[in-house]
Amino acid sequence: MNMVMFMIIMSATLSIILTLLNYWLAQMNPESEKLSPYECGFDPLGSARLPFSIRFFLVAILFLLFDLEIALLLPLPWATQLQTPTTTLTLTCALIMLLTLGLIYEWAQGGLEWAE
Repeated sequence: MNMVMFMIIMSATLSIILTLLNYWLAQMNPESEKLSPYECGFDPLGSARLPFSIRFFLVAILFLLFDLEIALLLPLPWATQLQTPTTTLTLTCALIMLLTLGLIYEWAQGGLEWAE
């Protein structure tokens, strides 16, 4: 019990010290760009109705799709220790094949081309 209290006190002390150091040593020089309401590269004084490329959103959706693929494949190393790993590996290969065919289709349709 003594060791637990020691660790809690040390953690709290270290956290407080680092927070105070950050507060005292941080450079707080607000610039006009930092105080601007837009931090994404748009001109805040220009028109709010600027056209944007829809391809940006298509590439973002494709990124999310293939990012989810990785999340679905994360349990695969544990699945190999099951009693019947062939079923899991077959379904995994089918998922990878389906996503690969989708990527090939998107590539052939020009969905990954940024410039028109």
